Amino acid sequence: MLKECINNVRKKAPLIHNITNYVTVNDLANALLACGASPIMADDRDEVEDIISICGGLNINIGTLNKDTITSMFLAGNKANQLRRKVLLDPVGAGASRLRTDIAVKLMREVKFNAIRGNISEIKTLAFGSGRTKGVDADLADVIREDSLDKAVSFIKTFANEAGCIVAVTGQIDLVSDGNQCYVIRNGRAEMSKVTGTGCQLSGIMTAFLVANPDNELEAAAAAVCTMGLAGEMGWSNMQPSDGNSTYKNRIIDAIYKMDGDILEKGARYELR
Repeated sequence: MLKECINNVRKKAPLIHNITNYVTVNDLANALLACGASPIMADDRDEVEDIISICGGLNINIGTLNKDTITSMFLAGNKANQLRRKVLLDPVGAGASRLRTDIAVKLMREVKFNAIRGNISEIKTLAFGSGRTKGVDADLADVIREDSLDKAVSFIKTFANEAGCIVAVTGQIDLVSDGNQCYVIRNGRAEMSKVTGTGCQLSGIMTAFLVANPDNELEAAAAAVCTMGLAGEMGWSNMQPSDGNSTYKNRIIDAIYKMDGDILEKGARYELR
């Protein structure tokens, strides 16, 4: 049950190592605290192996790549594999530049990931080794809609099998698959796209859910996606006429903080295919 996944995060309070996007690092830290986990943000090559050794999981986000953090990502990822820690890849903007695409593909070759989370354009770029994306947003031609849902589910299942890990695609409709089954999730608000970093926050939260539910990765990843989408709905319901996207960001994090297993189980909207 999804409720057990979030309850386990709050019970176990996993420590999550994040090599992440400096645009959203503070919001990510607060989102992890809100869901019951603890964040560490460390990206210097001289300490990342030590840091991951005391953490339960590693969240690698390529949103603000530079030569130093690229080295750190491989060092931390390989060490995490040696220690059998959970590892997640967020290929932010893959397809927007050759560097991002090449590094994301190389990370997939050299690091064993438990999950990959991105928008559909980023995931297609990883699947095909090249692609296109609108900055860090999905290309409009790729957006998953009801009329393209069957095709998208088939694609995600195939890629999850090839990648050997959970694949989560977030957008208008969210898909989470282990290659055999696929959660089709319809939580969330369109207004969440006006808040920078909701995807980054989700990647950190998903890492925490994977760590806290080591034997149930598919449901844990789906529970994380439902948690974020439902928080978007709850946060929006508390918006006042004078509120804008900055307030909405805080209301989303507040909603994560207030969420428990019963709220998640009642509010999650999904089907299995």
